[in-house]
Amino acid sequence: MFGIFYFLVFRPQSQARKQHEVMLKDLKKNDEVVTTGGIIGTVVNVKPDAVTIRVDENVRLDVERSAIARLRKVEPAGKA
Repeated sequence: MFGIFYFLVFRPQSQARKQHEVMLKDLKKNDEVVTTGGIIGTVVNVKPDAVTIRVDENVRLDVERSAIARLRKVEPAGKA
């Protein structure tokens, strides 16, 4: 019973956590990200424990790396 529970719950959660950690470690300038609060922005500076994102022309926010929920997939300009 524990084996079934492990493969249905614990293993997928640990894999998702590892993928998220790798994504946070590999953040780079010009990546579009979404924070856990729903703010969408473009990475302009990466620090060891924080990331500066641009959310508008003259608006920049420093957020902790752990506040980045995911990378935002952006379609190329030529595709619709």
